[in-house]
Amino acid sequence: MPEAREKTIDDLGSREHDVLVIGGGIVGAGVVRDAAMRGLRAGLVEQGDFASGTSSRTSRLLHGGLRYLAQGRVGLVHEASTEKRTLHHIAPHLARPLPLVFPAYRGTDWPLWQLRIGVKIYDLLCHGKNLGQSSAMTAGHLLAHFPGLNPYNLHGAVRYYDGLTQDARLVLDTLRSAGHHGAQLANYLRFDGADFRKPGWDCRLIDVLSGDTFRVRTKSVVNATGPWSPTVPHSGIRLRLTKGIHLVVDAARLPVPEALVMSENKRILFVIPWGDRMIVGTTDTEYAGPLDDVVADRDDVRYVLDVTNHAFPDARLSADDVLGTWAGLRPLIAAKSGGPSDISRAHQILSSHPGWIDVAGGKLTTYRLIAEQVVDRVLKALSRRAEPCRTADEPLLAFEPGGQAFLPVTSPGGRTFLSGQEETGKNACPPVYSGILPPPKDREIVVHYCRHEWAERLDDVMIRRTSWHYESSRPGEAAPQVAAWMAEALGWDAARQDAELRRYAERCRRENAWRES
Repeated sequence: MPEAREKTIDDLGSREHDVLVIGGGIVGAGVVRDAAMRGLRAGLVEQGDFASGTSSRTSRLLHGGLRYLAQGRVGLVHEASTEKRTLHHIAPHLARPLPLVFPAYRGTDWPLWQLRIGVKIYDLLCHGKNLGQSSAMTAGHLLAHFPGLNPYNLHGAVRYYDGLTQDARLVLDTLRSAGHHGAQLANYLRFDGADFRKPGWDCRLIDVLSGDTFRVRTKSVVNATGPWSPTVPHSGIRLRLTKGIHLVVDAARLPVPEALVMSENKRILFVIPWGDRMIVGTTDTEYAGPLDDVVADRDDVRYVLDVTNHAFPDARLSADDVLGTWAGLRPLIAAKSGGPSDISRAHQILSSHPGWIDVAGGKLTTYRLIAEQVVDRVLKALSRRAEPCRTADEPLLAFEPGGQAFLPVTSPGGRTFLSGQEETGKNACPPVYSGILPPPKDREIVVHYCRHEWAERLDDVMIRRTSWHYESSRPGEAAPQVAAWMAEALGWDAARQDAELRRYAERCRRENAWRES
């Protein structure tokens, strides 16, 4: 609600914080949750919507990285594999076991013997407790299971396990947990610089929605802005950005029963079932364009379609089959040599000024561990006793009978379940959305997102708090009804409602500009 946001902004400016986190992606969310749980007076600000950057544009995978194992980065794989299990423990609703099938073809960079050894090592790096046991498949078994798969030179396959998540929901639930522990959280607040005033920082913030400016006093600052990190004043981070894009297609056009790995030389791409849709991707290319307008281009789309059609020749996917796309940037630590896929996914934590901490790199899967290490640095900078980190043990959300612990989350295909428990659990909601336009009872979900989960703009609901943007080949048809419900919840006048619809239509146009290039 507007008054709740105003109170948060007042609270941010009226008291000194121990730590102010800049950036509302998954790493920033993890840092502010950990800091609040360790008793620090913590706040977080984000210039856009929470998770609106890289953290809502991933492959939706929690994984150790089988490809990184082939590159010899055993430490990184072990770290990510351990965290994958940890996330399954603290948030089972957001770390569901996902079997992936990796076909092996003769004469390629991924021979069957290597894959068989690799997945066994992969299981061992999870301390023998992966989300499922890996196995081998014969070529005949594989073709029976995936009848449209390319049979030429097929040698067999391996089947291994990672986790499937909802990336934006993981951010939101982490922030909800942080708020439960006392953190002050606000989206659409842009960091506009800071001055060091011993023993802390005077930070200037701009309210993106109103244009108002104000100051926040904090003893320490954590720069967790991902691709934007080098642009933040006082930052010591150097990045090498790469772009990854994903396509969304109707499952009927690519009827794959389980997630499947497609290889193209040493690169791998995924086909991931997603309700009535399939996620296909990703690319890994150098990027030097604008940070605020990252979209798929024609070459990106053609590359993913070509790889997919080679793996499934009978599918004959074309641009007309692409229902939607998303594109994001990987904030990788700068490396002098090697191609985009060779750059390490390891993270880096720096302190270039007293009480100023930069963090960048890493993976969605390792966000909790990265946050723990950052908060350790914050406590050291504040000369505080190192309180034990509890984020690996305490559930992300605790059940509160009659409370707001379990909240509606809509997945593609119209299945709505409760955040905080399995979709098939006894308290799961019945399906509420299966068509282009949400039925009237979805009004309650939209109002909930506005009043309890920081939704301020139309795309906040259409893209990050639901998947309605990808449910239809014409997502704009649902937008007027959702905008009307948001106007009711947030007190928009007709001009603001029209402005939100125009803004959303422009986003849809930019995402589809590749069709005209």
